Amino acid sequence: MAEDMKERGKSGWLHIEQRELSHTVRHGFPYQPTALAFDPVQKILAIGTRSGGVRLLGRPGVDCHCQHESGAAVLQLQFLINEGALVTACADDTLHLWNLRQRRPAILHSLKFNRERITFCHLPFQSKWLYVGTERGNTHIVNIESFVLSGYVIMWNKAIELSTKTHPGPVVHLSDSPKDEGKLLIGFESGTIVMWDLRVKRADFRIYYDEAIHSVSWHHEGRQFMCSHSDGSLSMWNMRNTAKPFQVTFPHGKTQRDGRKESCKPILKVEYKTSRNSSEAFVVFSGGLSYDKAGRRPTLTIMHGKAITVLEMDYPIVDFMVLCDTPYLNEVQEPYAVVVLLEKDFVVVDLTQSNFPIFENPYPMDVHESPVTCTAYFADCPPDIIPVLYSIGAKHKKTGYSHKEWPVSGGTWTVGSQTYPEIIVTGHADGSIKFWDATAITLQMLYKLKTSKVFENPKSGDVGRSGELVEEDPYAVQMISWCPQSRIFCVVGTSAHVILYRFSKHDANTTITSLEVRLQCEMEDVISPSDTENTPCYSDPSGLSPQPQPPSPRSNTPDSARDSISCLKVKDRMIRMPPGYQAELVVQLLWIDGEPPQQITSLDLNSAYGLLAVGNCNGLAVVDYLQKTILLCMNTLELYGSADPFQRLTRSPRKNRQSTSDFCMRGLSSFYSDSKKRIRTSYQSLTELSDNQVSLDLERSKSPTSAPYSPSLHNDPRGTGEPVSNLRSCHYSPVFYLLDNDHVNGHCTSPTSQPCPSGRARVPGGPEGPRLARRGPGRPPFRKAQSAACMEVSLPVSSLTEESRENSFSRSRSSSVSSIDRETKEAVTTLQFMESYGRKSDSLPTPCLWVGTSLGLVLIIPMSIPMDEQERQEDPVTVAPAGTVLMLKGSILRVSFLDCGGALIHSPYEVWRDQQAPADPDRPRKRKLVNFSPSSSQEASGDCHLAVVCSERQAKVFLMPTQACLYVHNITESSFVLRADVVSVCNSVGLACFCANGHIMTLSLPSLRPLLDVNYLPQTDMRIARTFCFTNGGQALYLCSPTEIQRITYSQEMCDNLQEMLGELFTPIETPEAQNRGFLKGFFGGNSQTFDREELFGEASAGKGSRSLAQHIPGQGGMEGMKAAAGGVVGELARARIALDERGQRLGELEERTALMMTSAETFSKHAHEMMLKCKDKKWYQF
Repeated sequence: MAEDMKERGKSGWLHIEQRELSHTVRHGFPYQPTALAFDPVQKILAIGTRSGGVRLLGRPGVDCHCQHESGAAVLQLQFLINEGALVTACADDTLHLWNLRQRRPAILHSLKFNRERITFCHLPFQSKWLYVGTERGNTHIVNIESFVLSGYVIMWNKAIELSTKTHPGPVVHLSDSPKDEGKLLIGFESGTIVMWDLRVKRADFRIYYDEAIHSVSWHHEGRQFMCSHSDGSLSMWNMRNTAKPFQVTFPHGKTQRDGRKESCKPILKVEYKTSRNSSEAFVVFSGGLSYDKAGRRPTLTIMHGKAITVLEMDYPIVDFMVLCDTPYLNEVQEPYAVVVLLEKDFVVVDLTQSNFPIFENPYPMDVHESPVTCTAYFADCPPDIIPVLYSIGAKHKKTGYSHKEWPVSGGTWTVGSQTYPEIIVTGHADGSIKFWDATAITLQMLYKLKTSKVFENPKSGDVGRSGELVEEDPYAVQMISWCPQSRIFCVVGTSAHVILYRFSKHDANTTITSLEVRLQCEMEDVISPSDTENTPCYSDPSGLSPQPQPPSPRSNTPDSARDSISCLKVKDRMIRMPPGYQAELVVQLLWIDGEPPQQITSLDLNSAYGLLAVGNCNGLAVVDYLQKTILLCMNTLELYGSADPFQRLTRSPRKNRQSTSDFCMRGLSSFYSDSKKRIRTSYQSLTELSDNQVSLDLERSKSPTSAPYSPSLHNDPRGTGEPVSNLRSCHYSPVFYLLDNDHVNGHCTSPTSQPCPSGRARVPGGPEGPRLARRGPGRPPFRKAQSAACMEVSLPVSSLTEESRENSFSRSRSSSVSSIDRETKEAVTTLQFMESYGRKSDSLPTPCLWVGTSLGLVLIIPMSIPMDEQERQEDPVTVAPAGTVLMLKGSILRVSFLDCGGALIHSPYEVWRDQQAPADPDRPRKRKLVNFSPSSSQEASGDCHLAVVCSERQAKVFLMPTQACLYVHNITESSFVLRADVVSVCNSVGLACFCANGHIMTLSLPSLRPLLDVNYLPQTDMRIARTFCFTNGGQALYLCSPTEIQRITYSQEMCDNLQEMLGELFTPIETPEAQNRGFLKGFFGGNSQTFDREELFGEASAGKGSRSLAQHIPGQGGMEGMKAAAGGVVGELARARIALDERGQRLGELEERTALMMTSAETFSKHAHEMMLKCKDKKWYQF
């Protein structure tokens, strides 16, 4: 049978064409924003970030992320209004021109400045000449079309008076006069303002002000302008008299008794806009508050006439822009909204209403409302689940928003032809759960669930509760499990609790059932082989249910009072629950002998069986949530029974057990400095790690069992006094938790990391051979969001030989148990309910629980479950441990099942029924189970099936029930797998793996042939490791920053259809016509249209710019790159399309020139006719 299966596997059941890996879309708020720009005609918004990213937003569905390869921060953004192009100025003094006329924008040109630093850029409307101000105070001019410097330069020493003895500072502002585009206003940081006449190349006037300038804004008539200063003042200047400002105001500064204004904070930006409907202008600025008002939040002030409105913001203001109807600066602006970019939010204020309401944001900018601690991705969900969740969540939406349409409405987007329901679930640090509709590369909030409502608020004097353990987020979500078919939802929190929810469309008044579990490992510490005689290991046969444990030697300590208590207190009264997910059961792990419970490392539920399984580094508990009873509660060693394939070392009571509970009481406060008393566990690590990412090159060259650790963690005076280099804290979860970068330095630690006792050398072997020692009651302290590999400290990397690294995964169940002095506990790392074979002798599949451990073992626990509904509610479920044991290298990450035809076998489930719905005697609600049996195509092979088991180093396929290993594949030798999932791709099944070195791999099933190996993320931090997850359809996601979710695809079919799914950023729109300024203004001067920049800045008159000053770098995203990439039939089509585009562009240019010539001819004809009429009746001597 096994040989036949191998031959069929070699022929290949999986035919997936995979050649590339591509980003699909990025959701959430741009992390660490730095710049903002808006195209008033296309109505497209751009946001630049500190990491070199650019986010382009239009109408819902139009959302594009671009990235500069250099990763330099974006200083400024400038749209070529209605041209489908964007200029970015980066911190590496490089200008980039982006082409937005394609679904994925690309760089057309780059210009690298070598000797000067870029500080400010200005691009006039309908101009191809970009003004660039530098740190030296010079102003250069760049041709946008060719992206080369003009020979026309405004040097700082020419702009200021020769008698000035000091440097004016960097250029902080550039703008052309609305009245005359031939006049350029230059603002220097020191307070100097120069009006430069571009035609005659000299200054019209100079202003020397005492206070530093931050921004300048013109009145649309060009007769006056306003400046914001560092002392919190606004100064108004009139062009007729520039000797002094005609008005200086301190909007938030009060006059003191001595007549002086109180000191205020700088006004960083001001915008001065006029309106037709009101004679009073809008003045909008940020900052300017007085210093004496400490603790006030950042503000945006709107001054309209005598009315002053101060809008307080939740986060510091990065930038803002006033949106106006017209792109012309010399027309009445008519402002209608203010876009405010905050450090962690994005707000649009409606200026057309007196109370200035904000618009409802259609983008998912609140993913990080509370720090994300875990994610889950479900593709091809039941089609009815999204409308149901949306209808429930819509009842709890906020109100008070502006009733007008969202002003950022550019671009076009249509739902692709190949779409299916997708849902993303995020867990957060405050215990909330968010369900998102992710269908067709969009993201929309569906429903929010708050798990904290299940518990009583922790009291400050509640001894032993999580109020002392984890100070600020005891409800943080650590893990989630969801069955969309049965709509049963399970949440694991950091306070060692599990909450089970059922979905209902009706209100309910119920009492939540609470079960308490004592999961502990009573194995004592290891002693030296020379101390005493070896004694057999004791295994309590009564471990099938929780039993009172004998008192510990520490029972006389104050901490021993904390015994058999839970970290949180469940509400024990009748609770009214609104429609949606309603809590039914809470399972909590208890304190034991003064020690807190270990965090839960694995979870699985099965609605058909009515069972819930929970595991941690102490053992396993199985709960019957239908009968609300605990079926099994055993430590990992007891699960083996006689099937344990390893010998055990001798044990004795720990002689000098040091207290860890006081350390535990501090919870996360021991992980962070006392000054950081905010959200820490996930968000601190999520935000800080991304700032200081450390390359994993070091990790690739050493054993995953070593990881850097900060000694500050062990500054507790009650510590053991052991060397920091020998201290470790055990880990066993395949799911990565979150750490501050101060403690992990951005490195990923292997999930199989094992603890090492202090004061003992690591030796490659021992007289007892590869036998295991298990840790006693001295467990690592409870942490609210424990380490991504549960933290550890190891010996220096240089002390690890190649042999020890190899032994770390190959010698036995431990990741590095070469020393007999090593002590360890075996954690349960994965759980899976399935119809399978518990023993080789079984002839029919029965309900089983597959248990994977951190030492590479898989235990199969058969169960006996009554099938009749009434019997299921009354008769007990029988669980029989000591079943089959399978072995792999490294911690077990995933277990899945295939039939003999290679098709995925899903776990059985119960069809959803609303238990809170009114009873209908005609249609009684009965349990309806769906069981997936092996396909009929394998009748010749009997009832056998395949088990796919993946560990952090290896994948194996077993034939059940014979347990023969059909295929084995070593996934990685230099790294380890962080996440593995069996997924459906293109009507086939494959194994997808994400490694710590950033590689994404896919393997065929069941033959385990490598299909794809892409070095996707050269640097992987804890946040990515914690949140990376695969789903069906060849898709995956991870938290690429603390505020953003990145979705990717490794399916060729998805990559091919991606262009159809993305939105169009550019839409052909006619540029609005300028207002008629009247014949007199147009004929006698003052019309900016008569200014010819080409004549001044062109090569013919100004010459070429210095090549040593700036270097032109051609981009790969233009027509040239497309021509070079085109080839074959696709290339011919691409070339034809390019030719048509080019021909269309030429025709468009020709049409514009023809229209311009016609307009010029009409104007000339009109003037000639007027002259003819004027001179018609004059005599020759009157001329």
